[in-house]
Amino acid sequence: MRVLFRTFGCKANQYDTERMRQELEALGSTAVASTEKAELCVVNTCTVTNQADADARRFIRRVRRENPGLQVVVAGCSSALDPQTYRKMEGVVAVVEGHDPVEVARATLGITEGSGCHPGEAGGEGLKLVPLESRAALDAMHGEPVGGQLLRRRAGGTRGWLKIQDGCDRKCSFCATRLARGSSRSREERELVAEAALLAESHPELVLTGIHIGHYGIDLQKKTTLSTLVAALLEKVPSVRFRLGSVEATEVDDLLLDLMESSGGRLVPHLHMPMQSGSNAVLRGMRRWHTRDQYRERTLDIVDRFPVLGLGADVISGFPGEATEDHAQTRLLIEELPFTYLHVFPFSPRSGTPAETLPDPVPQRIAGERAKELRELALEKGSSYRRGRVGQMAEVVLEGEGGWALTEDYLRVKVGPSTSIHGDVPLRLHRGRLQAEGEDLYIDLSHGPLN
Repeated sequence: MRVLFRTFGCKANQYDTERMRQELEALGSTAVASTEKAELCVVNTCTVTNQADADARRFIRRVRRENPGLQVVVAGCSSALDPQTYRKMEGVVAVVEGHDPVEVARATLGITEGSGCHPGEAGGEGLKLVPLESRAALDAMHGEPVGGQLLRRRAGGTRGWLKIQDGCDRKCSFCATRLARGSSRSREERELVAEAALLAESHPELVLTGIHIGHYGIDLQKKTTLSTLVAALLEKVPSVRFRLGSVEATEVDDLLLDLMESSGGRLVPHLHMPMQSGSNAVLRGMRRWHTRDQYRERTLDIVDRFPVLGLGADVISGFPGEATEDHAQTRLLIEELPFTYLHVFPFSPRSGTPAETLPDPVPQRIAGERAKELRELALEKGSSYRRGRVGQMAEVVLEGEGGWALTEDYLRVKVGPSTSIHGDVPLRLHRGRLQAEGEDLYIDLSHGPLN
C-alpha cells in the first residue's frame, strides 16, 4: 500500500511517525510524498493547543477533497483524548488512541480492497477496515516480532531523532500532553545505544527527545539520569554529535554541563529550557515547580560557562489571572536572559486540565497582543546574538538541497556563495566561518568536512 504520513507537533511525535513508517515499510508498504499517489494517509496528531487539534482535522478534510478515495488512519495525542471526533470524520477508517506503531500497522494491514465501508457503516464503496485480532498475526506477516524494531533512519532528514523516554509525571495545570501520553517511561540505555549506532549510519546529528527527558531513568529498575545516558552515548557512539531536546532548567545538572564543555562539540552548546512565565503568581497557577529566581539563577549559571550557547524557551501568554504586572515580569526576565529564540503561545484551555476552569481568564485579544510583544522581543534578541557570531567559526550539519545549514548553537544559516549543494546532502559535519549577508548569516565551508 502507498502511504502518506503527516505529523503534527513535537519531535517526539515525529519520532513516533518514523516508527510507524518503518513498521509499515517492513510489512511491504511504501511511503509517498503526495496526496495524489497515496492510497492511505496516516495522520499523527498533536493536542498541545486548540489550534493543533483544528489543524489536524483541517488537514484530513483537505486531503480527502484532493483525493476522495484516500482513506485515513489517525493516531497521536489528539486521537488519544478525543477519538470519537475523528471516528465521525468522513474517510477515517481507523483511530489509534495513542502512538503505538504496532497498532497503526495492525489497522493499516486490516484494510482490504473491495468490501467497502464508510466509518461506522456496513456498506459503501472503497476500503474496509478488518481489524487483526492479535499481534501474533502481525508477527507472522512480519517475519519477526513487531514493535521491538529499533529506528534506523529518519526519512528525508539530515538530523535523526532518538526518543529516550515517553510520558510525564509532572502535573502542570495547562498541559494535556501528559493526559494523552501517560506517566514517564524510560528506555533502557543498552537499547538507546544500539539505536543511536544505527541512526548514526544515516545522520551526522542525533537529537535526544521525549516528553520530559529530564526525568530519564528515574523509573528504571536500575535508576540513572539523563547526564549518565549522555555520557554513555558519547563514549559508545563516537561517530555522531548529539543535541538535547527540551529540558527543564532545574534538571540540567553539572555533569551535563561538564559533558557539553569537554566533548569537543559532540554534545552541542544548545539548551531549550521551558520557562512558561516570569511571574511567580502565574507559575503557581501553572503548577510549575520552579520559581522565577530559580529559573533565572540556573540560567545565568549556565550561560556563564559557554561563550557560544543557543538558548531557547517556551512561554505562555495570557494564562488565567495573568495581570499586566505579571506580563511585565515575564518581559523583564526575557530582557535579562540571553535567549537566542523563544516559542511563545497564547494560553489555550485544554479539556480535562485544571487550568480549563481557573477564574479570571485573559481575553484572547490581550493574550495575543502579549504573545506578539514577546515574539518581537525574542526576534530582537536573536538578531543581536546572530550579529555577535559574525566572523566566528561554526560546525554545521547541512539541511536539504536549499542551501541551508544548522550550527551547533541552533542557528539556521545559508551555505556560503562559494559552496553549492546538489543531489544528496553529505552525511557529515562541516566547519566554516560565519559571515553576514544583509540580515542573514551564511557559512563559508572552505575549511571542508570534519572527519
